[in-house]
Amino acid sequence: MQNILSNIKSNWKSGLTVSLVSIPLSVSLAVASGTSPTVGIITAVWAGLFASIFGGSNFNIVGPTGALSGILAAYAIMHGADMLPMLALVTGVFVLISYFFKLERYLVLIPGSTVHGFTLGVAFIIGLNQFNFATGITGLTPHPRFIENVMESFRHIPQGSLSTFMVFVVFLTALFFITKYLKKIPAVIALAPIGIGLGFLASKGMVPFVLQTLGQKFPTMSSAIIAVPKFSFDSSLIIAGITVAVVAILETMISAKIADVMTKTKHEKRKEMFGLGLANIASGLAGGIPATAALARTALNIKSKANNKMSATVSSISIALVSLLVLKYFAFIPLAVIAAILVFVAVRMIEVQHFKRMFEYNRRDFWLALLVAFVTIYEDPIVGILVGVAISLLFFVEKLSHGHFELIINSKDKKIVDRIIDDKVDEIRPDSHTVVYSIKGQLSYINMESHVERFENKLHGADTIIIRLRELYHMDMEGVEAFDEIIRTIKGMKKHVLITGVNPLIESVLETSHVYQDLKKHQLVFDRTRSALVHLGYN
Repeated sequence: MQNILSNIKSNWKSGLTVSLVSIPLSVSLAVASGTSPTVGIITAVWAGLFASIFGGSNFNIVGPTGALSGILAAYAIMHGADMLPMLALVTGVFVLISYFFKLERYLVLIPGSTVHGFTLGVAFIIGLNQFNFATGITGLTPHPRFIENVMESFRHIPQGSLSTFMVFVVFLTALFFITKYLKKIPAVIALAPIGIGLGFLASKGMVPFVLQTLGQKFPTMSSAIIAVPKFSFDSSLIIAGITVAVVAILETMISAKIADVMTKTKHEKRKEMFGLGLANIASGLAGGIPATAALARTALNIKSKANNKMSATVSSISIALVSLLVLKYFAFIPLAVIAAILVFVAVRMIEVQHFKRMFEYNRRDFWLALLVAFVTIYEDPIVGILVGVAISLLFFVEKLSHGHFELIINSKDKKIVDRIIDDKVDEIRPDSHTVVYSIKGQLSYINMESHVERFENKLHGADTIIIRLRELYHMDMEGVEAFDEIIRTIKGMKKHVLITGVNPLIESVLETSHVYQDLKKHQLVFDRTRSALVHLGYN
């Protein structure tokens, strides 16, 4: 009990600070996700509370995030906002399934280029979705696809309000100004009350322009922290739930890892997965939306001197208490201010440095990231991730198919004259006497043809070929067949062949080869390459 009180004492200030930032952000991100502001508060309270109690990070703040809002908005358009709590519940179940089967280890199959491209696409979706709020356009016909809604908005630009747009520009500029020059003041906390005051004055006709407010957009907005959801199952929940779960796990693990770097601590990965699953289930049952760790709020938590997960617990409780008292005043906040906050969030999601680094060092990943962003924006965030993963895996398999090797070439006077470490080789020099060909990584159905083709077409110049298997860690049955074909090819060219350094990991598989057994019978298999060279007369 004393330890709990001590943690509350040292973390209540950071928890309160994070809660004051989380309230306007949760309201804004709920609107960006296609649902009501109250749902954002519900999510921040219950997902944040359960993640703080059961999670494995002392610093992660879980709640509504921009990373998920693009997927949720698309799902809400297609299936209705009242299905989002059920999606949160399904997401939590998939996260728990991933936890029990330790599926998080397969997240390596989702490369950074796909994650960055998806994030870029979602940032554009969040930003462009605010066009109507930022310009004061109302009454447009909604379409099932995001890009159709954007085009519909662009066609109605003449109907926009210049005064509304100027409010948007002023608040957006102020958000960036405060963030850059007044770093100790959270920009959202500073500007939200000003926005509420401006909206109140506009609603009373005390300013010379009209502003649409959050309360006008959502007249049923309340201070409740629980809303009884409508639960009904739809097959669309499966793919959407898996996708949201993958994104939620990725974002949460990345946030926790960055928090570890900032604090020089280490979170419990498995426990954090478990907490994330329960957080989403709790959010869904309370009427909230899917949630994940929010990096910006986590960073603020750390900068506010948090040292224990009690800070996140205090934050969730504070959000509930403050919302019950003041959420009704958020009804006066202009939609143009909400748009400014969300565009601010979207811009800060864009990882400029990552894209610069990809452009400089790996153009293929750069263009893949842009493709994922384009598909995310034009088609659907779920499709964007699937396209990115599929193409990345094809690139990876294509790279493996080259068959990596190391080639050491000795001349007739028994001196090393060339060394090649690559996945390509030209014709070797004609005075080559002995070559040592090391097969690296694996010999399987993926790359067997590349290795066989080299022996058939590129290694004609040598009299003797030593095949070194010390760095061969995996061989399937097709690999064994490829090995046999390589030996037959070498012998067919009337060359000598020796085998060295058979890795114990592949020895049992290789023993099934009659060709290998025959080489052992004729004492042409050596433990070390040096022994084989001595056998050939090298000093």
